[in-house]
Order: sequence, then C-alpha cells, then structure tokens
Amino acid sequence: MEDFEIFGFIITEQVQLAAIFIGLVVFVGNCKLFAKADLPFWTVFVPFLNIMTAMKLVGRPIWHAWLFLTPAVVYLLPKTLIEIAQSFGKHKTSDYVLVLIFNVFYVLNLGLSYDEVYEGPVYQASQKKVSTDNFNMA
Repeated sequence: MEDFEIFGFIITEQVQLAAIFIGLVVFVGNCKLFAKADLPFWTVFVPFLNIMTAMKLVGRPIWHAWLFLTPAVVYLLPKTLIEIAQSFGKHKTSDYVLVLIFNVFYVLNLGLSYDEVYEGPVYQASQKKVSTDNFNMA
C-alpha cells in the first residue's frame, strides 16, 4: 500500500490498515448479530439490504428502511438502535444511554458476546400491545 492524499489530507499505510481491521471487526460483529437472529448473515455485505435486514431484526416493516434515505434518519437511527438493544433483552435506562453514546460498539458487543441472546422483534410486540387493548366504555 502507498500513502495517498484526499482533500489535502495524507492517508498513511498505518491508517489504511487500521481502517481495514476495524471494517473487518464491524462486518464480523454484524454477521454474528444477524446470525443470532436467524437472519441471513451475508446481507451485511450488500449496502442497502443490510438496513432492510435490520428492520426485520427489530420487527419493523421493510419499507421503513427507505426512511433512512430521508431526513427522518435523525429520529429513526437512535430509535432503531434502542430497538435492537431491546430485541436482545436490554430494557434499562443505562442500556439506552450506552447504545446512544457508543452505538456501533454496543451493537458489536451484542453480536460478538456469547452471553447475549436474541429474544425476538420488539416493534411488532409494541404494536400488538396497543392494538389488543379493549377501549369499550360499556
């Protein structure tokens, strides 16, 4: 590898190797995360399909992945990260704060940790809870 320049910044060989290593760890962590949820792990390598698979992981409709291409991503990304944590049984406030601050590393921890178990999608469960309530006044 040779050093190269982007926008006036010189990218050294060490930075390139570090980026490749971090990228491999991220891909392996996400593959393990999807495998724990019995979803196809190879979708991690397809750019937009991985977001659609993440929507399946939390139980959201597939079309919600298209919202990531709009300004709604400002609201949807933190919400999806929290729902991923909830899908693995993390329901404490401290878990929500950690997933919002250390988002990528927290999701990697969920995927790479042997102790974490996928409990199922949470978005559908919250929608069913609202729809099954009986609003009869009689």
